[in-house]
Parts: sequence; C-alpha cells; structure tokens
Amino acid sequence: MAVSTDRALDPAMLARLAESLSGGIVTPVDDGYEEARRVWNGSIDKRPAAIVRPRGVADVMAAVRFARDHDLLVAVRSGGHSVAGHSTCDGGLVIDLGGMKGIRVDPFARRAHVQPGVVWSELDRETQAFGLATTGGLVGSTGVAGFTLGGGLGWLQRRHGLACDNLISADVVLADGSLVRASPEDDPDLLWALRGGGGNFGIVTSFELELHPVGPTVMAGMLLFPAESASELIAAYRELRDAAPDDLMLGLVLRLAPPTPFLPEEVHGRPIVGIAAIHCGALEDGERAISPIRSVARPIVDLVEPRPYVQMQTMQDASWGPGLRNYWKAEFLKELPDAATGILLEHLDSITSPLSDFKFAYLGGAVGRVPEEATAFGHRDAFTILNVNARWSDPTEDGRHIAWTRSLWRAMQPFSAGGTYTNFASEDDGDRVVGSFGPKKYARLAELKRRYDPANLFRLNQNIVPAGKPGEEGGAA
Repeated sequence: MAVSTDRALDPAMLARLAESLSGGIVTPVDDGYEEARRVWNGSIDKRPAAIVRPRGVADVMAAVRFARDHDLLVAVRSGGHSVAGHSTCDGGLVIDLGGMKGIRVDPFARRAHVQPGVVWSELDRETQAFGLATTGGLVGSTGVAGFTLGGGLGWLQRRHGLACDNLISADVVLADGSLVRASPEDDPDLLWALRGGGGNFGIVTSFELELHPVGPTVMAGMLLFPAESASELIAAYRELRDAAPDDLMLGLVLRLAPPTPFLPEEVHGRPIVGIAAIHCGALEDGERAISPIRSVARPIVDLVEPRPYVQMQTMQDASWGPGLRNYWKAEFLKELPDAATGILLEHLDSITSPLSDFKFAYLGGAVGRVPEEATAFGHRDAFTILNVNARWSDPTEDGRHIAWTRSLWRAMQPFSAGGTYTNFASEDDGDRVVGSFGPKKYARLAELKRRYDPANLFRLNQNIVPAGKPGEEGGAA
C-alpha cells in the first residue's frame, strides 16, 4: 500500500467525511489544531493532515474506510502515551479515540466493559466503587487500550496476571472497516493476538476486562534509601522475588532524589534507591510480607502504609505529566546477578538528568503461570524487566540523555532474556520486535496480520509485518 505522509487533504474530501461522522475533524487551519496534535512525549512533534475524533463505533468504521480508500497513513490514539510517538503521524490521519469514554462495571459478573478513550484513573475509580480492580497502568493518565494490547505490566500482575491476561473479549474494527468480536467463542485467534500483540490487528472499540477483589485499602507505598545501600538492596530485591507471596509486588528504582517535601533537603539531587511495594491481600499479611525489606538497610523515608488502592495507582502522576522529552529502552532479564550491580551504580553516578531513572519490576507469580503459548505476550519466564527512562526538557540536550540510556541498556545485554517490552520501546526495530515475541510466536502473529490487515494499514506501532510482505518504512524492517 502506498501511503500519503506529507500532504494537505482536499477540503471537499474532508467535508464528505465530516458529514458521515457524529464526532469532529480537526485540521491544520483550525484553531484547536496545535493542542489536538500534541501527545504525551514532548520529543514527538508531528503534524497530521487531519485528526478525527469519533464519538462511537460508526465513526471509527467511517474513518478507517476513509483512510483505506485514500491511501492515508493512519495513527490511532487512545491515551496518547506511546513513547515512540505512534499516537500521531506527519501528513496522515490520526484517529483520536479520546472522546470514547464509556465504562460499564458489572460487579456481579466481575467484568468491566471499557471504551478505548478511558484512562486508568477513570477505570479504577469506577471499579473501586465495588472493591474491584484489574491490573492497570502505574500512571493515571495512561490509556487502557494501548497498555492492555501491549501486555500491561502493573501492581497486580503477580496475583492477577497482566492486563492482557484479563482481556476476556474485544470489539474490533478491522482494516476493511468491518466490526468483529474477538472472544474464545467468536474469534479465538484474534483474541490471542490482541493479548500482547499491540495495535497491529485493528482498532479495539470495547474491551471486556476481568475484575478481581482488591482493596479499597492496601498496604503500599515507597521506601527510599541512600545509594550507599544499593548493593544490599539489589541483592535483597533479587532474593525476595521467589520467596515473596503473589500478593506482593516490588519495584526497584534508582535515580537522583527529587526536591520533594518528604525528603530531607540534604539528600535532594543525590543518588538514591527506592523500593516500591504493594500487597493486595490482607493488611496484616502485607505488613509481614514487606517487613524484610526494612531489615536490609535504614530508609531515608518510609512511606509504606495502608492507603487507598487508587492512591497508589496515581502516586506517580505528578512526576509523569505530559510535555517532557522522553527516550526509553527496556529489556527482559533472565537474571540480575552481582555482576550487574557495578553497571547499575556506574550509570546511577553518571545519570544525565534529575528526571531520569531506571527501574526493575518483578515478573513471576500469575504472570509465569500462564502458559507461554497461551497469549501473544512473550518472555513470561523472565526474572525481571529493566526499564530505562530518560526524561528532560531542553531539546539541545537530546544527544547526551539518549546516549546515557543506550549505554546502560547495552551494558545490561549480557543478562538479557532476548527481547524488549514493546510498550516501553522508543524506537521501531524489526529484529527487536521479533525478539519481543520470539520467532515462533512472531510467525503466527505475521500470519494473523496477513489475515486481518494484509496491506498493513495499522503499521504505526511496534509493527508486525504481514507474512509474505516486505518491511516498510515506518514499520518493521
């Protein structure tokens, strides 16, 4: 398919599309265009030819057919958090689903039916009204759609699995503009692909998610330690994983201390190590499960306490707002041995931005109990995942922050399990996409891509090229 990437669309053509929509269209001549084209990652500065804002499924179907019939490059935006910039494009059509915010919670069946414009803080608010939740994003403004389709690592994953493991069914607009249902009964192959395969196969207009009893109060929070304790904390984090109950999720983060009121001024700007913890079971069990961490070293501050689950879900929101420049690398790791500690401390000492960090999240538990071939998501048997997040504001400093990120990522390659987590990838790399699924799964995904999107209309993602089709610019190589 030849796609247009740099042209103004014929106003008459757009007028005909607008007549078929209940939602609106924003173009470069409209007053709201500059705001409408912005995405979360401030490093991304693209100018789409038009932005369609559907109100319902019929609008999505019409927009897809319009893009297909006019050979337009298509970007699909839900929460707009794609760090790689896949939520927008130059010269093409953005289908902005942000206005589709319907949520229906069935507390008796423990199911939520969610439209693609919903973000996690909105869904958590509705489900927690019934003491229910599903594995969700760690920042409240993250979109449910992209997060779930890419796998979905979150605080509840060791007890309740990844977000994609909780996807029961989905309504999907395919590349031909038709609507299908993906479910174990209706189309199990498509459902398998949606569970970790990203936005490659269509636009999901409704997610049916399984819910679980959680909270509303959980034992959770952050312990912050001086960097001098890093070696002991990294070793403890490693050793605790297999002994920890499934209700306990731990994250390890290394960064410079932010200038927040709860930290003493003398540590502001100095290297620190954080342990984020949440126990989603009984509070007294949570206290017992988290107590071994406190015995490793004396924390600068201990913020772990009984708190609302929704508060834990949004604790990072203030630090992860829109507009900053971002460059990320991620890797599944088969181990986190002592040999890695020196690498981590070296890069903590050389960190280039006070806003950057690198972190690890446990896998195991319910994540590892799902058979590897049961979903498209790969590397379930990995020990942990490394996520390197460079964040800064000055575009003239891009080079050094990106170089630092790549340096740490490269240095950790000896411990790699062989793939990246696509939701955390800043770049499009065909070999890395294959590695994130593994050759066998990728071959199946490529065959399904040929079935559902043979012309690769949905290619602004960590792209799976249809089987038998050469790689394309903007997709996988």
